[in-house]
Amino acid sequence: MSTTTFGVGDAMAVKLWSKEVAEAERDTSDIAKLIGKDDDSIIQEKTDTSKGPGDKVTFALRARLSGKGFTEGQKAQGNAEGLTFYSDSVLINELGQTVGVRNKGATIDAQRVPFNLREQGKNGLTQWWKDRKSVSVFNHACGYTPANTESATSGSVYCGMNTVTAPTSGRHIWAGSATNDQGLGSSDTFVVSLIDRAKEVASTGNNMVRPTMVGGQPKYVMYLDPAQVTSLRTSATSGGWQDITKYAYSGLNPKDHPIYNGALGEWNGVILRSSQDITQGVNSSSGAAITTVRRAVLMGAQALVCAYGNSNQYGAMKYRWSEELFDHDRELELGAWSIWGCKKTVFNSADFGVVAVSTYAVRAS
Repeated sequence: MSTTTFGVGDAMAVKLWSKEVAEAERDTSDIAKLIGKDDDSIIQEKTDTSKGPGDKVTFALRARLSGKGFTEGQKAQGNAEGLTFYSDSVLINELGQTVGVRNKGATIDAQRVPFNLREQGKNGLTQWWKDRKSVSVFNHACGYTPANTESATSGSVYCGMNTVTAPTSGRHIWAGSATNDQGLGSSDTFVVSLIDRAKEVASTGNNMVRPTMVGGQPKYVMYLDPAQVTSLRTSATSGGWQDITKYAYSGLNPKDHPIYNGALGEWNGVILRSSQDITQGVNSSSGAAITTVRRAVLMGAQALVCAYGNSNQYGAMKYRWSEELFDHDRELELGAWSIWGCKKTVFNSADFGVVAVSTYAVRAS
């Protein structure tokens, strides 16, 4: 009996593992549920750079018409209102990570352990990509500007290869009576009324945050830090946790849409989710991080955009897998690469699809 195998460096193995990295990263990533190619997606994937050259995608938003209109005795011809468009763009760049392992069959190290080091390297790189993309998305969504500083734990590779911008005017609310993150005290924790306030901000004014449609119903999605979830669970305010989590979705089965998969519950048309990548607060004067504050974020359609580079030599895949042997085939380096970028959408100097909600929140040690 013969068995088909693909060894180190085999072209078919590279193609297969590139596909597996993409599928595994997508299936395990919490934010993958938000990504789609249509303009109803919370994170819209732009495909322009995957089809041709270029390192930037520029996209447009048509502003709402503001004209008064016409009635009896008024002349419409020649008095038409012109369309107004605003633009934004997302940059893409190369990003990857490598792992070094001992080569199977060539070293005693690989012989000493009962698992496949090459396979473990692939799994580790898949997890790395999942974590890096999630951090980048929330740095942008929360407006966490300290992430722009180049250091061992921040910089462009933690920002989706695009500069993070602070929440714009009218797109940031605070618990209690605070008007900035540094003004939040220990009593300014996350309560259910903040969900209502965030939705009110999102659904009023000339630059409303457009909800995404779920089962024919307009919905927003809000991500909370685990510490904010704890505050919400233990809050004694009206609209208790039981009301939030009873999944009374007006006949909609939560299993019918991936956004509900893993959700904490729903309140007032806002689906609640949790992520440890929700960022800390930012001092508006010094720009420094505030460790006692977390920024929950409400998102609507086209809150963020992402883009990928041209398909690689192995076909239409977002990731490129690489393997290099060294030291007489004793050392093996594995790599998972992509050309990508992400950022929140900003049109006419206003955040288009997010509302940041800052509260006092300290994680349990």
